[in-house]
Amino acid sequence: MEFLEISGRCPRKDSITRTIRISGKSFDKISRIAEENEISFNNVINQIIEFGLNHVDDEEENKKESSTIA
Repeated sequence: MEFLEISGRCPRKDSITRTIRISGKSFDKISRIAEENEISFNNVINQIIEFGLNHVDDEEENKKESSTIA
């Protein structure tokens, strides 16, 4: 299993402003990660989302491959 590694990469040029609700516990953890890595809260959020989306795609691809084998 691959693990998320937070990096200090630059934010993307293409961005959309959107309001989301998260739990206080998640907010505190994301804030701590941002502070420890000296990056913005939004940068951490974007990296977490990208990581999750990449792995959802991988899982969907694996399901397709296993169904064609059977």
